Amino acid sequence: MTAPSYKRILLKLSGEVLMGEGGLAIDPAVTARVAQEIADAKEQGFELCVVVGGGNIFRGMAGAARGMDRATGDYMGMLATVMNALAVQNALEQINVQTRVQSAIPMASVCEPFIRRRAMRHLEKGRVVIFAAGTGSPFFTTDSGAALRAAEMKCDALFKGTSVDGVYDADPKTVPTAKRYETVSYDTVLADNLKVMDASAIALCRDNDIPIVVFNIRDHGNLAAVLAGEGISTTVKKEG
Repeated sequence: MTAPSYKRILLKLSGEVLMGEGGLAIDPAVTARVAQEIADAKEQGFELCVVVGGGNIFRGMAGAARGMDRATGDYMGMLATVMNALAVQNALEQINVQTRVQSAIPMASVCEPFIRRRAMRHLEKGRVVIFAAGTGSPFFTTDSGAALRAAEMKCDALFKGTSVDGVYDADPKTVPTAKRYETVSYDTVLADNLKVMDASAIALCRDNDIPIVVFNIRDHGNLAAVLAGEGISTTVKKEG
């Protein structure tokens, strides 16, 4: 497989990626492994920005389903993403990777506010930039936040690290015969409701021609392998 010609990528991680076997919302050992994956990719010469979800701590939609106001639940979820971002930042800095956290909700005591030009400068200086608090507005997922930041930062691709090794035509956890796509179009993902990311995130990537690479972040070394064109993944892109 030929290595893709990406230079600047946005890595989207679900909050659940940071959870360990013992039920900890943020497992230090797991977070350290994820940080090493990011460091290994950076050593390959890539510019990296990161968006981490908050589902390991709180999900706004789950709160709304139990009677909580949806906007309030989403704001709580955004705060959870800031906690995860700080955890990943700490793990990266422990292995000497310069990192900055920028939040869509200003909280000057713990991180920078999101300023696009400043984030661009951080990337140019070789720092990893972690974007927290989603879009800063309720009713949008962190997938949408990741797609938005990828477009704003002029990223060559959006890499989504999940617990499966790509996009399937059915849920591989429940359908043993599910087929994995090597490549699939944005329109097919939307038409067949393939659950890669939410529809607004897919549409935003399509409109800005940003490929989405779905891979298993839980396999050690897989991010670097996929970036080198060697790992297993699915690329969502325009037809042809």
